[in-house]
Amino acid sequence: MKVDWVADLNDPLLRDYVGRDRLQAVLRSKGINRDTTIVFYGDKNNWWATYSFWVLRLFGLTNLRVLDGGRQRWAEEGRPLTTDAPSHPEGNIVVGERNDGPIRAFRDEVLEHVRQRRPLVDVRSPEEYRGERLHMPEYPSEGALRGATSRRPQHPLGRAVTPETHTFRPANELRTLYEQENGLTRTVTPSSIAESESAPRTPGSR
Repeated sequence: MKVDWVADLNDPLLRDYVGRDRLQAVLRSKGINRDTTIVFYGDKNNWWATYSFWVLRLFGLTNLRVLDGGRQRWAEEGRPLTTDAPSHPEGNIVVGERNDGPIRAFRDEVLEHVRQRRPLVDVRSPEEYRGERLHMPEYPSEGALRGATSRRPQHPLGRAVTPETHTFRPANELRTLYEQENGLTRTVTPSSIAESESAPRTPGSR
């Protein structure tokens, strides 16, 4: 079943996610029940799959998975593909009230984080970091100020993924990458709409 991150997950008027009732209606329309395990997959290192995973976590849903390697890995392994649109009866999933606290940091929290000299991690690609692109490679550039730079530690999304298999690196490699190489423990990963920061958090995240 297709989840459109713009039409299904984002409010058409506000720069915010849809509300609980709208999200519940979307998921039920796709045949999702209370006991359904939701598996997300997508292209580009599961960029939008992990974003969707993260949004549903805000609403207390936990029976969620991400298909490691995404659609590209699936196709490279010769697994079946189809263009047929599935049809399912209305589901009965119940979506809880949104609770951002456990997995989001807000303004005052970020200010306190910085005052304690804790790191902010820059997850832009090197091209975005240098101001040469306005979006990650292989995606259309969006409107933004060119030439913006950052003194934050830089960890592009692609570093969390094994290029040959498109799968997330093992937890021990991620710990080496984020903790041992750069001393990162409790971190904040800024992002325009949270799409790029959601992927590095997904493997082993709470």
